[in-house]
Amino acid sequence: MKLSGTSAIITGGASGLGAATAEALSNEGVKVALWDLNAEKGEALAKELGGVFCETNVADEASVTASLEKAVAAHGAPSILINCAGIATGEKTVGKNGPHRLDAFRRVIDINLIGTFNCIRLVSAEMEKNEPKADGERGVIVNTASVAAFDGQIGQAAYSASKAGVAGMTLPIARDLMSIGVRINTIAPGIFWTPMMAGMDQKIQDALAAMVPFPKRLGDPKEYASLALEICRNSYMNGETIRLDGAIRMQPR
Repeated sequence: MKLSGTSAIITGGASGLGAATAEALSNEGVKVALWDLNAEKGEALAKELGGVFCETNVADEASVTASLEKAVAAHGAPSILINCAGIATGEKTVGKNGPHRLDAFRRVIDINLIGTFNCIRLVSAEMEKNEPKADGERGVIVNTASVAAFDGQIGQAAYSASKAGVAGMTLPIARDLMSIGVRINTIAPGIFWTPMMAGMDQKIQDALAAMVPFPKRLGDPKEYASLALEICRNSYMNGETIRLDGAIRMQPR
């Protein structure tokens, strides 16, 4: 897919992996719509990139529908969807305070898995309206899973389940969307430098970086963005989940 002149929607686009990808796409001449709940950061970045910000709860149908209408009104039907919105919580199945809170488990699934699918189903329906390009392509979707989908640590039952769901639905959705010319792939990042990571103690950051075989450091959001853009460009890449993790395999804790 030729990127310049297309339009993209980036969920979780106000910070972290989403913001880095929005910046990279904008630098390639893509019109960007940032979907996030953080209006202050989202508005500021959208203004900087000449894009549009939509305050969005990805797990809510009405919220996503309204944001999609706003994005389409500003930039036309999207050709690219990057799903970066998500949350991470830690709670053991049975811990000091008893069993895992069911509402906490449900919230993670609702945002990370159902929210991702909610955006996919609504945005891909809008992509179908695009004129087909080479190979009949009308759009491309990039999801964000995690190495926790495969190497979940203690306290990550909810998070791992949500990200395993994202990885698991990638191929069947690719098969669902082949008839409308929309590709879908998933990136499973390892330990990346994000605002959540920045709030951790330096000793914890150093310990996490030391777990990575090579290079021995945290991932840079720009490296996620680089892979996301290559997935968008490479029209033969479809239905795949790609680990981006410096060869890390997470230990139990």
